[in-house]
Amino acid sequence: MQPLHAGIHLDAFFDRVARARERVLLLDYDGTLAPFHRRPERAVPYPDVAQLLKRAIRGCSTRVIIVSGRRLADLRGPLARVPHDEAWASHGWERFSAAGERSGYAPSNAVQRQLQVAEAGVRELAMQGARIERKVASVAVHWRGLMPEVVDRIGAAVDAAWSGLDRRNLDRLEFDGGLELRARGRNKGDAVRDILGACGPLAACAYLGDDHTDEDAFAAMRGRGLAILVRPELRETCADAWIRPPSELVGFLERWCECGALA
Repeated sequence: MQPLHAGIHLDAFFDRVARARERVLLLDYDGTLAPFHRRPERAVPYPDVAQLLKRAIRGCSTRVIIVSGRRLADLRGPLARVPHDEAWASHGWERFSAAGERSGYAPSNAVQRQLQVAEAGVRELAMQGARIERKVASVAVHWRGLMPEVVDRIGAAVDAAWSGLDRRNLDRLEFDGGLELRARGRNKGDAVRDILGACGPLAACAYLGDDHTDEDAFAAMRGRGLAILVRPELRETCADAWIRPPSELVGFLERWCECGALA
C-alpha cells in the first residue's frame, strides 16, 4: 500500500484500528471488491475477500458497508456474495439498512422528466452494444468490452442526445466504462457523511473505491479516516493511499482483521 500524501502514516492508522472500540469499513463493489465484468451479475469478489469481510465483522467488531453506484435491485447478487451490515446504492440515493429496511431519496419531478427524456434519447444505442441503465436519479450508458471505435461512436451519440437537455440540475459524469447523467443533490460523499454522522468521533474508518465516482466519498472521509484508491494503475485522486488488487487489497483486509483482533 502506497501513501499518496506526506501526512499519511499507515502504521499510525492501523494502531488506531487496533485501539478503536468502533470500526467501519466502507467499500465500493465493482472494480474494488470484484473485478469488472461486462455482465455485472457475473462480477464476483476476488479470492479471500468475502472470508476476510466475514472475519472483520465477526472477529473484530467491524461494520461493513457497501457503497455502490448500482441500483439497489442490481445489488442483490453482490450483497449475497459479501458479508455486510448495510448498503447504499445509486450513488447514495438508495439505502438498505442493517435491519433490512429499504429507504432513499428521489429527485424532483422536473428532474425525473429530464431523465426520462435522456433515457429515451440513448435507448437505440443498445443496438450498437451499449447497455442502458436507468436508476432512481440517473441514466447510465455502459460500453465496457466494446471496440474503441464503437466506444467513440457511442460516446459522441450520447453527447449529441443529451446536448439539448436542461442540465441545470444534472451532471454529466464519466466512469470506468461509460457515461452517466445524474441528478444533483446526492452522491457517494453524501452517503459517507450520513454513515460517519452516526459514528463516534474516535471510530476507525476507511473507504475503499476505484472509480471517479468514488472521489466524492474520498473527500468526505477527510479528517475522519483513510480514503484508499483500489486499482491496478495509479491515477489522479484525492485518496490518501493506493493499493493494487487483488493482492494488496487482500493484504489490507488481513492487516485490518489482525489489528482488530488485538483489541
